[in-house]
Amino acid sequence: MSRCPTTVARAALLAGLLALPSCVAPVGPDHQRPDVTDVVPAQWSWQPARPMDHAPKGAWWRMFQEPALDDLESQALQASPGLRAALARVQQARARARASAVDWFPDARLRSGLERQRTSGNLPTPIPVNIPPATFDGASVGFDLTYELDLWGKVRRMVESARAAAAATDAEYNNLVLTLTTDVAAQYFALRSVESELEARRTIVALREDAVGLARQRVAAGIVSGTESIRQESELASARAEWVDATRAREEARATLAWLCGKSVGALEVPPGPVPVRPPVSIPAGLPADLLERRPDIAAAERLVASRNADIGVAAAGYFPSIRLTGSAGQLSRDMDSLFSADSRTWSIGPSVSLPLTGYALTGARVRHAKAQREEAIAQYRQAVLSALKDVEVSLAQVHRRAEQAGVMAEVAAQAAAAAALARSRADAGITGRLEWIESEQLRITASLRHVQVVALQHLAAVRMVKALGGGWE
Repeated sequence: MSRCPTTVARAALLAGLLALPSCVAPVGPDHQRPDVTDVVPAQWSWQPARPMDHAPKGAWWRMFQEPALDDLESQALQASPGLRAALARVQQARARARASAVDWFPDARLRSGLERQRTSGNLPTPIPVNIPPATFDGASVGFDLTYELDLWGKVRRMVESARAAAAATDAEYNNLVLTLTTDVAAQYFALRSVESELEARRTIVALREDAVGLARQRVAAGIVSGTESIRQESELASARAEWVDATRAREEARATLAWLCGKSVGALEVPPGPVPVRPPVSIPAGLPADLLERRPDIAAAERLVASRNADIGVAAAGYFPSIRLTGSAGQLSRDMDSLFSADSRTWSIGPSVSLPLTGYALTGARVRHAKAQREEAIAQYRQAVLSALKDVEVSLAQVHRRAEQAGVMAEVAAQAAAAAALARSRADAGITGRLEWIESEQLRITASLRHVQVVALQHLAAVRMVKALGGGWE
């Protein structure tokens, strides 16, 4: 059966109108990553065109080989309220991106209605004719279709902006995960350090109490004056004050660690243990050209620039006319019996054009506002790159200098241990008194404590290096 030429032509015209938007370039500038070559040293080989923030980092904290730390990281990732809130923001952004694509498709609606109506017997008419009042019923069922042609790319730019914003939110979530895991690791090593200090301070208090007892015996025997006893009691008071301060630091460290893990202090269980002896300080090959690109904060800043750039096209589309295709079809009747008869059929179809005659000043203000937002996003992106460079440089300095400092403190601790052993042997032989050995033993404990604290700082430097490079590495 042949088709009517008019019908075929209308169908072809409609298909052409629907396909036309995809053939026209959208208004507004296309996104290009901001140039940061003026702030990045040449030896860094920065490659902004290949962001790698999506690269898997894995459980980077396992390189410390601390089962207690592994357990704390798992608790934090599962129970942190801040992380759950960030994940909810990611889901919101993804939903907005999906919703923005709805305008690409026609808006189809099914309608139906029933009504009973009474007309007035005193209707105003140009002809003086009496029209009696009437009461009648009505029924309708129909289908409406509306489609706005995206000739200027407004919808395309809206989808582009929403998708870039969703990607930025996703990168912000990854950055929060990285921040949370590094904070947990840093606080764990801080807790280990203060626990070691607490044990050392407790031993020093016991030594000072022994020294006070010896001093009192010497004063009672008339060997020394009362000044010696007063001095030893002052040393004991200072040792107790330092022990109290270490106790306070331990309680604060536990409270902070519990908060990071999404628990109360009473529910946090951290088995006691020393500071690990040797932190992982090896720097992977390719630093920092390949690793720095994985920083999620830089990725979030760059994708925010893309979103703000697309917003310019959305605003600029307000300068151009809006073209809509509208159509409806259905059945209309005064009673239900004849609603679906052929004579009750109704339909309409046609385009509509809306051209803005006023409001150009408002559109111009919106375009300028969008451009200013893009410039702000570019500045924030450049700031993120500079912050990344600073973080890596500082972390590298900390890793190397803490290693040197740990070596020196290990030598100091060894010398103090040798001096304490010699003082102990001299005291046992009766050459010197026990007070001399107590002083040497306190120096040994203090030197050993300082070495442990520097090793803990080495671990903190390694954690900061992980964060500076955007996560762990294989």
